[in-house]
Amino acid sequence: MAEVTSELLYEVLKNIQSRLDGVQHGIREVKQELISIRGHMLSMQNDVHNIYSKLDRHDESLERIERRLELRELAEPQRPYEPK
Repeated sequence: MAEVTSELLYEVLKNIQSRLDGVQHGIREVKQELISIRGHMLSMQNDVHNIYSKLDRHDESLERIERRLELRELAEPQRPYEPK
C-alpha cells in the first residue's frame, strides 16, 4: 500500500479546493440564470394580465353594442321581408 504523506494529502486537498471553486462559480452562474428567468416570467405574467384586461374592456364594449342593437331592433317596426 502506498504511504500517505502530508505532501500527498496537501495535493489532494488543493485539487478538491480547486474543484469546489469551480462548483461555486457554476452555482453563481445558475443563480444568475434563474434570476433572469424569473424576471422574464414576471414580465410575461404582466403582459398576460394586460391582455386579459384589454380583452375584458373589449368584451364590455361588445356587450354595450349588442344591447344597443337589440334595443334598436325592438324600436323599429317589424316589416316582412320584401324581395326586390
